[in-house]
Amino acid sequence: MGTFDARPRFILSAFLMNTSSHILGGMWRHPEAQQHRFHELAPWVDLARKLEDAKFDNLFFADVVGLYGDHEGGWASHVRKGLQVPSHDPLVLLSALAAGTTDIGLAMTSSVVQTHPFQFARQLSTLDHLSGGRVAWNIVTSVLENSHRNFGAKNLMAHDDRYGWAEEYVEAAYKLWEGSWEDDAFKADKISGIYADPAKVNKINHRGEIYSIDGPHLAVPSAQRTPFLFQAGSSARGTQFAATHAEATFLFAPHPQYVAKKVAALTENLQAAGRGREDLKVFAGLSFVVGSTEGEAKALEAEYDEYLDLHAIVAHIGGGIGVDLGGLDLDTPLGEVQTEGARGVLEAAIASTPGGNPTIRDLAHYRAKAQQIVGTPEQIADELEKWQDAGIDGLNIINHVLPGSYDNFIDGLLPELRRRGLAQSEYTPGSLRHKVFGRGDKLPQNHPAARYRGAFGEFSAEATNAKLDPAR
Repeated sequence: MGTFDARPRFILSAFLMNTSSHILGGMWRHPEAQQHRFHELAPWVDLARKLEDAKFDNLFFADVVGLYGDHEGGWASHVRKGLQVPSHDPLVLLSALAAGTTDIGLAMTSSVVQTHPFQFARQLSTLDHLSGGRVAWNIVTSVLENSHRNFGAKNLMAHDDRYGWAEEYVEAAYKLWEGSWEDDAFKADKISGIYADPAKVNKINHRGEIYSIDGPHLAVPSAQRTPFLFQAGSSARGTQFAATHAEATFLFAPHPQYVAKKVAALTENLQAAGRGREDLKVFAGLSFVVGSTEGEAKALEAEYDEYLDLHAIVAHIGGGIGVDLGGLDLDTPLGEVQTEGARGVLEAAIASTPGGNPTIRDLAHYRAKAQQIVGTPEQIADELEKWQDAGIDGLNIINHVLPGSYDNFIDGLLPELRRRGLAQSEYTPGSLRHKVFGRGDKLPQNHPAARYRGAFGEFSAEATNAKLDPAR
């Protein structure tokens, strides 16, 4: 039995997507599953309130803006299986969920491919206002060629070049969020008639390789200014990006030993970026099957396995790494697969298989089972303490069925986690950032966004007028 004291709590996040088939393909067919109603608002409102009542920290919505490549020679199988097609926009959904909740974080994935940073910064500032400072952005570069082609590209940009794009994207967004409006610029003073101070509202005049943005930011600063920042890349370049920019990163980790290795790399990169391990929360993507007895848990696992579609899982992974795995023998070693896609997925799969020579079949098993913990509440909590000792700060909880997987977690496992001090019973007041770190609403001074605070005074409305009329 694990130690019950001197352990930090886990940050709890529900890993969701506004689609029928997210990670565990085929589960929408389960008689109790409601994810096929993803296009309705009511199931999401009910789930958000349920998770908020259970004091979850986040609703974390994945997203894609394209198809998962070809499988079995085309994309018909994706449509047939509902593999993240259709899928709807999480930003619009989170706008609705903000109105029905008060404390739970609202995290959404948005790729640098899909929205110009000027527009995106304005949307996120608006949502952060409407939610009272609860918005998070999962920064992704899009590994899907169809996503890039949907927004005008001819093909998928090389892996490291996509991160170069992301660097400029976040720089432009930081300038808008942190540098365009100074803290006391907004007045709305009915007596003086001054709505905002022209000396403290600035253009940013960003000029980069990809974007040219004058500004100013059209949204007044929100509680967090810059939203809470997630990142999910696990390649060497992705790890470097996370250590530079992210406040939280999550891993598809097969076991605690893999976590320890990745956390060591993250820590080294954090130091190089002038940040510390305390500046980054590490999440593991895990699913849970809880039973009052071990036999009950195994029976529920067997029931879920009846509906699991391994071919859909292979199609999902193949699309993510840019290879039609449907055209390869399931016993093909992954070492023979070359890709410009999600290299971190391949690295994690290879690390998860004894002998270090996994096949495509092993990869499907890895995605479905290696990140699944089955047992009694006590058994699962003991196992989670091992993950925490390896460096995990939070759980991004993958569901089999909606809402049943979260009912199973809340009713079965959460009381034991609370008994051990591994889960919160109440929310800390304030923004999402303050709830997670306990050190205020804004990004700390050692974050790269902070360098843009007060950096654009020469481009303020007042300074611009003075240049135009020196007599003023």
